Amino acid sequence: MLGSVNDKMSHLLKQPDEIGGAETRGINLIVGDADAVYASARAAGAEIVLDIEDKPYGGRGFACRDLEGPPVVGRHL
Repeated sequence: MLGSVNDKMSHLLKQPDEIGGAETRGINLIVGDADAVYASARAAGAEIVLDIEDKPYGGRGFACRDLEGPPVVGRHL
């Protein structure tokens, strides 16, 4: 389950803007076609933080930010 920081958990969790913009977590999605997901994310206005590329381990992937700021990585293995 994923959720946002709320009053009950705020003493345990911090948002990136509270700690200088550093991320405290990330989400990796394994997808069938990273190029199609990249094109869709880009067309929807996603902030691409790592452009799509072939990876040295044989996959292909990119990273963008979700609406709350943490990076989301789309990969095809």
